[in-house]
Amino acid sequence: MFLPLKPALLAASLVLIADGVPRFDVELFCRRIAAMAVALEEMEICLRKEREARDQLLQQWTQFPAADRSYCQQLTTTGLDPTYTELITCLELQRDARSLREKDAETAGTSAKPTSKPARR
Repeated sequence: MFLPLKPALLAASLVLIADGVPRFDVELFCRRIAAMAVALEEMEICLRKEREARDQLLQQWTQFPAADRSYCQQLTTTGLDPTYTELITCLELQRDARSLREKDAETAGTSAKPTSKPARR
């Protein structure tokens, strides 16, 4: 039987999830990718790319809003093998989508206002 969670406790746990860059075991993912590839060096390439993505996350993690970090971490860990490339891609998409929405809102706000009074005849 499940005990009811208080909303504040649930919110606090979601923030705790997004506090630091998560640790993923990407080796299984890379082994699976390498098994499907013809070249044996694919696993090393995959692992190198994942290390690079993790390094980038370590540098940029705090620049992403906590809500985006929590959302993307949950999304990335739903399924088989979470990867750092998947996580950073989600975070970048969230950031870029927000930026486009803000730009659209600014454009809509300026186009709704007349720039000058129409000439009277």
